[in-house]
Amino acid sequence: MTGSEVPPSFRLAYVPGVTPAKWVRIWQERLPDIPLALVAVSAAEAPDVLRRGDADAGLVRLPVGGTDLSAIPLYAETTVVVVPKDHVVAAVDEVSAADLADEVVFHPLDDTLDWKGPPGRPAIERPATTADAIELVAAGVGLLVVPQSLARLHHRKDLTYRPLTDVPQSRVALSWPEDATTDLVEDFIGIVRGRTVNSTRGRRPAAPAQPKEKRPDKAGAPRKPAAKSGGKSPRPGSGGTKGGKRGKPRRRS
Repeated sequence: MTGSEVPPSFRLAYVPGVTPAKWVRIWQERLPDIPLALVAVSAAEAPDVLRRGDADAGLVRLPVGGTDLSAIPLYAETTVVVVPKDHVVAAVDEVSAADLADEVVFHPLDDTLDWKGPPGRPAIERPATTADAIELVAAGVGLLVVPQSLARLHHRKDLTYRPLTDVPQSRVALSWPEDATTDLVEDFIGIVRGRTVNSTRGRRPAAPAQPKEKRPDKAGAPRKPAAKSGGKSPRPGSGGTKGGKRGKPRRRS
């Protein structure tokens, strides 16, 4: 390798709440010679990180905006409402958006849900981040609606959450620049789509088995088929079949 050559590597961006560990483990098993570097980014900055080429692909939240980024939806998350443990909502299994009509519900500036605003009454100011909104919920000022993974990420002993119905869900996708669909990106696409290492749709299909060549005999000539026999062969050393029947033994005089 010359000094100008750079060894191959793969940079994967991921947004808060997304856990790429399973896919990273499969990558390391299949491509142990190509290191995978994780790049933590906010949901808002993820598309620009991909456009700038600061990551080869990213686990992002939809929508990514624009037509220059390709995206493969992976899954949708349950939307939950985060409340203090002594709140009345904590006594039920799930809540509808209508149940929050009289509650103050925060709408942080880094909200990842694709809507104009959460249910309930808006707060006087929008918190800058989800982490700031969590602190306000813990102070008993209001509630917060987020994807379940973010509620787990910002877990506190004095807070809990419940599934919220009739609201949008956050969708997680694998995204990358459309004009930079490299072989390594194709490899990672195969991993997140669950393709096996020998999948015909993957970039590394298994090589077809080569037919075995017929071995010549010792003299180098092709082997002749064995002649068929019409009956049983005589036993070695027998001198052929015997012509008559054995007579009776003579009596001694």
